[in-house]
Amino acid sequence: MGLPSADWLVRPIAPVDEADALALLDERFGVRGPLQSLGSQQDRNYRVRTGTGDHVLKVINPAVDLDTLRLQCSAIGELAAALPELRLPRPRPGVDGDPLQWLAVDDSKLACLLLDFVPGEPIMDSRYLAPAVVARLGRIAGRVASALSSLSALSSLSSLPARESPAVDRPRLWDLRNALTVVETLAPQLPDQIRAQRVLRAARAAHALVEPYADRLPTQLIHGDLTDNNVVCDTAPDGRPMPVGVIDFGDLGLGWTVAELAVTCASVLHHHGAGAASVVPAVRAFHAERPLGDEELAVLWPLVVLRSAVLVVSGQYDVRLDPDNDYASEALAREWTMFEVATSVPAQVMTAQLRHELERVSASGEPVAGERPVTGAGLVPGLPERLHALDLSVFADDLHTGFWQSPNAEHDLARGELTATQAVRTRHGEFRMTRTAVDGKGPAETCALGVELYVTEPLEVHAPWAGTVSRDTDRVTTLRQDDGPDLILDGLDAGPLTSGPVQPGQLLGTVADFDGSYLLGVQLSHLPGVRPPRFAAPELADGWLRLCPDPTALLLSETTKTDAGELGAAEPGASEPGAVDGELLSRRNHAFATVQEHYYQDPPRIERGWRQYLVDTRGRGYLDMLNNVTILGHGHPALSDAVHRQWQRLNTNSRFHYASVVELSERLTELLPAELDTVFLVNSGSEAVDLALRLAWATTGRQDVVAVEEAYHGWTYASDAVSTSVADNPGALASRPPWVHTVAAPNSYRGRYRGEETWRYGSEAAARIAGLATDGHAPAAFLCEPYYGNAGGMALPEGYLEQVYAATRAAGGLCVADEVQVGYGRLGTHFWGFEQQGVVPDVVTVAKAMGNGHPLGAVITRREIADAYRTQGYFFSSAGGSPVSSVVGLTVLDVLRDEDLQANALEVGGYLKRRLLELADRHPLIGTVHGSGLYLGVEFVRDRGTLEPATEETAAICERLRELGVIMQPASDRQCVLKIKPPLCLTRDSADVFVAALDDVLTNGW
Repeated sequence: MGLPSADWLVRPIAPVDEADALALLDERFGVRGPLQSLGSQQDRNYRVRTGTGDHVLKVINPAVDLDTLRLQCSAIGELAAALPELRLPRPRPGVDGDPLQWLAVDDSKLACLLLDFVPGEPIMDSRYLAPAVVARLGRIAGRVASALSSLSALSSLSSLPARESPAVDRPRLWDLRNALTVVETLAPQLPDQIRAQRVLRAARAAHALVEPYADRLPTQLIHGDLTDNNVVCDTAPDGRPMPVGVIDFGDLGLGWTVAELAVTCASVLHHHGAGAASVVPAVRAFHAERPLGDEELAVLWPLVVLRSAVLVVSGQYDVRLDPDNDYASEALAREWTMFEVATSVPAQVMTAQLRHELERVSASGEPVAGERPVTGAGLVPGLPERLHALDLSVFADDLHTGFWQSPNAEHDLARGELTATQAVRTRHGEFRMTRTAVDGKGPAETCALGVELYVTEPLEVHAPWAGTVSRDTDRVTTLRQDDGPDLILDGLDAGPLTSGPVQPGQLLGTVADFDGSYLLGVQLSHLPGVRPPRFAAPELADGWLRLCPDPTALLLSETTKTDAGELGAAEPGASEPGAVDGELLSRRNHAFATVQEHYYQDPPRIERGWRQYLVDTRGRGYLDMLNNVTILGHGHPALSDAVHRQWQRLNTNSRFHYASVVELSERLTELLPAELDTVFLVNSGSEAVDLALRLAWATTGRQDVVAVEEAYHGWTYASDAVSTSVADNPGALASRPPWVHTVAAPNSYRGRYRGEETWRYGSEAAARIAGLATDGHAPAAFLCEPYYGNAGGMALPEGYLEQVYAATRAAGGLCVADEVQVGYGRLGTHFWGFEQQGVVPDVVTVAKAMGNGHPLGAVITRREIADAYRTQGYFFSSAGGSPVSSVVGLTVLDVLRDEDLQANALEVGGYLKRRLLELADRHPLIGTVHGSGLYLGVEFVRDRGTLEPATEETAAICERLRELGVIMQPASDRQCVLKIKPPLCLTRDSADVFVAALDDVLTNGW
C-alpha cells in the first residue's frame, strides 16, 4: 500500500492545561481526582485517581480520525468478551453515553477517551526477560491476533476496500506494510546520516525479502503495538514480571497477522543479554495459539528488521520535532539496540532457525536452501583414496585433557594425524570442544559451518563447477554460480586466474602453507554476496547450517563417498541438526524412573568435564559450582590413568588379598585421631550411614537414634529413617519410625536461637538426650553432620558437638559424624568437619569426595565397635574396597596432597566468600553468606527482617545462572540457599566468573 505524501506522519500535540482536563473529567465523565502525567510519543496521557478506581485520560493526537477511535473502543469491548482473563483498558462512556468527548486546546478541539486503568507494570524497564516471560508475550500476541481475526462485529471490516473502511485501512505510521516508505521518508531528515543510511540499507534488504510474499500474507485487524511497553505485568512468586494485560490500542488497524508477532519480537531485543534467538519462546508460543503459515515464517524476521528500522527513524524524527519529549528521547538508545540485534544475523539465517524451531518444511514441498545434496567434480583431485576425519567433538577420545588451554589445539591434533596419513579433514556441523569457552575466555561460536583440509604438500585445487571467481586480500577465494551455493576457499595460493569466469576442472590454485603444514578451509553458502562466519553460536547453529551446507562431498572420491554414506551431521560424534538432545531426554523419561530427577527445566546434555568445567554436546562450557562429589575436578588424568592400569590388572572383591585395600585403609586411619583405627569400605554415603547405625545398634544393644532436623543422610532404610529434610522427602518428619528422635536444627541464622543465644541449641539437645534415657529410650547413637551441609553450608554453634557428644556418651550411645559432604579438606581450615568443633567421634562416615565420582565410601571407627558387628554375622560390600575402588581412593588422597587442594579451598574459598559478602552489601535479596572454604551457601530472603525465604526466586536465579554458563542448584529445606560446593581446584578467575554472573542476575533480573 503506497503513501502518496508525508501527511500521515503524526505530529506531537500541544501541552494540555491540567485545569481544563480536570474540568472535562468532571463535566463530561462525572469523574473527579488528581492527574498524573504518563509518557507517550504522540498523545497526552494522564492517570486519574478516584475513590472508586483509577482511569487514564487519553487526549488524542489530532492526526487520528474519529472512526479509528470508535473502532478501537469496539475492539476493546470485543476482546474483553473473548479473552476475559486479559486485563484491558475498557473505555468509559461520558455523561451522554458516548466514550468520545472533546477538550478545547488553544483554537482547536481534541478528542478524549477515559479508559479503565489497567493495573500492572510495563516490562519495558525490566532489564532481563526470562524465556518464560518472552513466551507469555508471544502467547498474548497470538491470543489477541486469533480473537481479533474472529470478532463477529469487526471481521467483515477487513474485507472492505480501503475507501469504504478508512478507519480499518487508513495509512498508518506503524503498519509494517508501509515500513519501507516510512524509512525512506524519514531517513534523509535525520541528523546522523551514517546511521540513517545503515538503517535505510537494512530496510530495503528486508523489504526485498518480504515483497515476494506481500500479496499472499493473511491480513486482518491487529493491535499493532503488542510490545513490552504496552503489555502490563504482575510480579510472579519467583520475582519475574509475568504479562497479564494489554494497553494502548492506538495503532489498531488492518495489517498482516504476522506483523503482530514481529512487533512483539522486536520489543524483546533491547533487553539485557538479548540476542536474535531470544525471541524463539515468543514465536513458539504465538504459533501454538495461532499457527504460522510457511510464507509468514519466511517474512517474520525481515518484518522484525523493518519494525526496528521504523522505530529508529520515527524516534529520531519525534525528538527532532519535540526536543522536550523525554519519553521519546529516552527511547532512542533502546530503539537502536533493537535494530542492531535485529540486523546482527542475516534474515535468511533467522528464518531457517525459526523453521527449525517450529519443525516446519517448505509449504511447496521443495527442499529449503541448504538441503540439496552437493555435487560437482573433485575439488582436490590429488587427495588419497581414504580421507581421515578428525573428531573434535565432545565425544572425542583422543583430545588431550588440557585442550582448551591451547589456542592451536585443532591444528596440533591435525598435524599429529598427518604423521600417519597424507590428508586429514575436519567435520561439518560439528560442535567443537576445541572452541569451548571457559571463565569467559574463548569464542562463543562452536559449530563448524565448513571443513578444513590438512595435507602434507601443496596440492592443486580445481573448480568443481562453472562459475565466477573473485579473490579477497586475505587469501579467500569465492566461486559463485548462478544456481547454487557459493564456494568459499580460505588458504588458497592463487593460480594464474585472479578473477573471472571458470569452467569445471579449471585450476584455482594450490593449498597454502600454514605454519609448516598445508591447510585449506572449504565452505558453502546460500547467502549470495555474504561471507558467512566459519563458526556459529549454538543457539543459531541450525539456521546457519541450513544456509551453509556440507562441502565434504567435494573432497571425497566416489569410493569414499559410497563407503561413507551420509556425511557430516550423520557421522559418529558429529552434531545432528534436529532435536537429538531433546529426543534423548524423552528416552530418559521413558526408560529411567522420573523420580530420579534431572537438574533444570530444559537441561543441557553434559558429556564432558575438565577440572571445574562441564561441556554440553553443543560445545557450551559451564562453570561447575555445585559438584561436591568431584572434589579433584572432572577428568583428572592421574585418576583416569590409575583406574585404567588397575582395570587391566585386576578387579574383584575385598575377600581376596591384595595390597590396595590395605593401603587405602591405612591411609584413612592416618588422617584421623589414633583411636579411629578400623575401616569398612562401602559403595556410597547411604551405605556408610546405614552401616554406622548398625554398628551402633550392635555395640549398644539398642536401636533408638537421635538425629538433627533438616538433615539428609541417604536412601537406604536406616539412613532414610534418620533423614529429616523435607526438601528431599516432604513427608520425612511424619514418616519417621518410632526409634528415631530429633533435635532442633542448630540454625544460627534463622532458627529459634541466634547471636549470643546459639549455645542453647547444644544444651537443649543434650537435655533431650538425657530425657530419652530417663524415659527408657537411651539412644544407641547421635548422628549429625559436623558442619551443617544440607542447610546450605552452615557452621554449628561453637561447642555444640562437645555438649551433645558428652550427653550421648553419658547415655551409653555412640557419636557418629556424617562427613559424607564436608569431609576431605573442603572447609579449608580442617580436613574433617568434626575437627572444627574440637571433638572426636566414635564413628566417621565418608563418601562423595572419597571417590571423586566413583562409587566409594567408608566407615571408620574403633576396633571394639567394628568387632561388635560380629553379633550380626559378617559384613560384605561387593564393590566396597575392590582393587579399582581402592586405587581410586588412594589416587584421590595423593592428588589432594600433591596439589595442596585443601590449602586452595582455604585461599580461593576465603576469597570467594569475601566477594559474595560484597554482593550482599549491594543486593538485599542476599540474607547472608554461610560456610568456610569451598563449602559455602548464599541464602536468599525476601525480607532481611522476617527472613521470609525467597524459594521461587532461588530456583529462577539458578535457571538464569545456567543460561550464563554457571551450574548451580538450591539447597536447604526452604530451597532458598545456593549450594556452593565446587571442585577444590577452583581458581580465583573462576570464582570471579561466578560472582560476576550472580551479580549480573541480581542486578539485571532473572
